Amino acid sequence: MKQFLKLVIISLTAGSILAAVMTIIYRLTGNQAYILLYNMDYIPILQKWEINSILGIAFHFVTCIVSVLLMFYSLSWFHLDPRASFPYIFVYTVGGGILFSLTALTAKPPDLFDLTAWLYWTAGHALFGLTVGGFVKRWVH
Repeated sequence: MKQFLKLVIISLTAGSILAAVMTIIYRLTGNQAYILLYNMDYIPILQKWEINSILGIAFHFVTCIVSVLLMFYSLSWFHLDPRASFPYIFVYTVGGGILFSLTALTAKPPDLFDLTAWLYWTAGHALFGLTVGGFVKRWVH
């Protein structure tokens, strides 16, 4: 249970850093890649609801928690070291880059072919992976 709670705290911390970095990028550049963090338009059931920003933020953090828990326990299940940083950095960077394509399923920005937004998005997810991997390595035993 202690390990589980540490992973949840790591998820929330890394998710907060990702959200902050994406917001800073938006404020400095005007690039709207951060919108995809909170957008749920591509989920058919939720697409019909009038979603407010609180639900979008909750969606972001639930996604962070679930992804970190799945990643940690999947590594353990496959007898890989769940405390190694590289798998987190790799999976979140590549996965984030691929997930950017979800923007094609919504009218909200960013545009699917906005290379700059994709680079910011992917770099943000690399930072998320680096943060998760670093905290797991130092804090979870």
